[in-house]
Amino acid sequence: MKWKRIPLGPLGTNAYLFLQENGDCLIIDPGGEADKLGRELKKMQARPLAILLTHAHFDHIGAVEDVRKQWKIPVYIHKKERDWLTDPALNGSQLFMGGAITAGPADHLLSGEGNLEIGSFSLKVFETPGHSPGSLSYYSEGAGIVFSGDALFQGSIGRTDLPGGNHDTLISSIHKKLLTLPEDTLVLSGHGAETTIEIEMDSNPFLNGFQAY
Repeated sequence: MKWKRIPLGPLGTNAYLFLQENGDCLIIDPGGEADKLGRELKKMQARPLAILLTHAHFDHIGAVEDVRKQWKIPVYIHKKERDWLTDPALNGSQLFMGGAITAGPADHLLSGEGNLEIGSFSLKVFETPGHSPGSLSYYSEGAGIVFSGDALFQGSIGRTDLPGGNHDTLISSIHKKLLTLPEDTLVLSGHGAETTIEIEMDSNPFLNGFQAY
């Protein structure tokens, strides 16, 4: 299995292509620029099976509808954010962009935790709220990677001052769900470069009792 990071949309949000050797592909958080994403998929001869959303803030969903229609694939999201795709007030585009970024309702609503089987992919779904109430992380044990969305970043954590955010909840999510993964697990975040669980356990200032200024 391999993966590719593609920053997209107005904030350069990381979209990810997660690929099997047979060409099967999952698309995580297509935040915008559907044409750019489509060119990359064709270049890699990938066969998209689904769109997985870590959460539904506007910068993670901007290309959802175009990608869904082009490739005729379903969208997965946590049920707590089922209305965020269609509501620019909830997804933040109305506040931060001065306009509406929306998509149609998700095809599959996730709740609780467990295994998610899509084609030849098998992922573990973790609820990691705090940045948003329905934030999810997707873990591939076989590939040794976790798509953490805006929960955990290299040297930082997600902001919690947006509607539905909660700092204590986020810290708890990271400690209980992400830092319990093998230390060599690669963390693929919604913004910035990749990191590892070990690095964040050892050096992330937000997880070690103080904050960097």
